[in-house]
Amino acid sequence: MGAQTSVALPPDAFSEHPTDALVIGCGIIGASIAWRLAGRGLTVRCLDPEPGGGATFAAAGMLAAVAESTFGEHDLMRLNVESAGLWPGFAAELESETGHPTGYRRTGTLTAAFDSDDRRQLRRVLALQRQWGLNAVEIDATEARRMEPSLGPRVAGAVWAADDHEADPRAVHAALMAGLSRRDVELVPRRAVALLTEHTERVTGVLDDRGRPHRATTVILAAGWGSKAVASGRLLAATGDGPGDAAVLGPPGLDVPTRPVKGQVVRLDARHEPSFRLHHVLRGIVQSRPVYAVPRENGEIVVGATSEEQPDDRMITAGGLFALLRDARALIPGLDELPVIDTTARARPGSPDNVPLIGDSGVPGLLLATGHYRNGILLAPLTAAAVADRCLHGAFPDTVSPADPARFADTHRSMAAS
Repeated sequence: MGAQTSVALPPDAFSEHPTDALVIGCGIIGASIAWRLAGRGLTVRCLDPEPGGGATFAAAGMLAAVAESTFGEHDLMRLNVESAGLWPGFAAELESETGHPTGYRRTGTLTAAFDSDDRRQLRRVLALQRQWGLNAVEIDATEARRMEPSLGPRVAGAVWAADDHEADPRAVHAALMAGLSRRDVELVPRRAVALLTEHTERVTGVLDDRGRPHRATTVILAAGWGSKAVASGRLLAATGDGPGDAAVLGPPGLDVPTRPVKGQVVRLDARHEPSFRLHHVLRGIVQSRPVYAVPRENGEIVVGATSEEQPDDRMITAGGLFALLRDARALIPGLDELPVIDTTARARPGSPDNVPLIGDSGVPGLLLATGHYRNGILLAPLTAAAVADRCLHGAFPDTVSPADPARFADTHRSMAAS
């Protein structure tokens, strides 16, 4: 454990009134939390220099609690299924309050296998999903093409998940921003660089990248893959030379194990191709490689699936773009005729076990809501509801117990003891 660090704050730094809750990060997770907390009567402030500009901006919006379920992720499946059940009410409430669409649609998800080896892989996962009681059924290639005429001739089989749907993350975030405004949430376009403890054992706020403190009864760290750097204080910037009161940055030894996992996405425009239409969310396995294509009501098709243990450089690579289009067109040849309207690269916030961190940090005053990896859109309603329960009633609900950050603290203690 390292020593705590003191910095000099500007003379007027203590003039700001603390809020009930301070949310660090305003992607779909942070914005959902802030919106829910403000709806429960709390005063809320959000810090984010680029609200919705991270993983939320690139996400396709598959609400695939069934299709995403795979080996070694039973706990994650439980969280995903729970949150999927909250999505209809979450979307309806947000749309009713703001008048903004969320793109929530009950499309179902069709997962197609390109060849016989891919079909065997798909059947293995299907057997696991059925063992877990999930609503997934195998259909043959003929039935798959009847449901989705745009599928090509080389589809070997498919699985249909009727309960998996979709939302438009960019639309959802725009609706949330309107909701935050309506609920008087203060949005500060600054980056949090360190937690404040101020000579106590409790987190009392954060320091931003201009050296200004923001204090709150409860701090919620929802900064995606950057949460680790905020917790460790690695982003700490110079705070100026003027005299001022001392604030202690910490707490020492706090580890929030998030990391960037880069993904690349391409968006195509099907509005002017009347012969092409995608009716359902389509996921695929092409020679063991995953790919997806998500249709929007406005005619946009979102294609993605790359996953790279790389920094968030936001660069589209030739190889990544080629791989996406190669595998997507193997399943849907008609994509060849569609114009490319957008390419996006962003890093998802990964955790060591792919399960998010939703719970008490182990340090008073600091809650964690981060590390959602590829399920941030799906898990937004559950995460927001759980954090609201903790802030108002003093405890996280059992529904998010698989995401308790203490599981990593226990691992660290065991390693230290050995």
